[in-house]
Amino acid sequence: MKTPKDDIMKKPKLVYTTFIKSTPKKTWDAITKPEFTRQYWAGIANVSAWKRGAKWEHVTKENEVWVLGKVVECTPAKRLVLTWADPDQLKDVSRVTFEIAKVEDLTCLTVTHDNFKAGSKMADKVSWGWPRVLSSLKSFLETGEGLNIFAGCSN
Repeated sequence: MKTPKDDIMKKPKLVYTTFIKSTPKKTWDAITKPEFTRQYWAGIANVSAWKRGAKWEHVTKENEVWVLGKVVECTPAKRLVLTWADPDQLKDVSRVTFEIAKVEDLTCLTVTHDNFKAGSKMADKVSWGWPRVLSSLKSFLETGEGLNIFAGCSN
């Protein structure tokens, strides 16, 4: 008999919350402007018109697309919802939601990655990546320098 727990195990929901000494506007810009994204996301840029229905791409300096999708929802400095897929596995689509809120002199950023297909390999990839990227984003916004998100990785 299938239980709700079985669905949770097959379709994870990854939620990451971080508090950043920054403003919602600067946090939004860091997520959506390629010149900032490249500084904390291993040289990779998020590129889009950032309007509902627009495509978005996660692109290297050599114009190789690592991830792509569509903008599902876009409320600047508050909420961004994207579909997320590897260009080599377009049927394995998931969803990422960025929620940005001001909390006194901080910004609370919550990133939720969910709607994985059953058996998706993307969940394993991003569960490793999101903590590193968000730590680098926090460092970038607070100090002006991102982190080496591949630190400790073997080739």
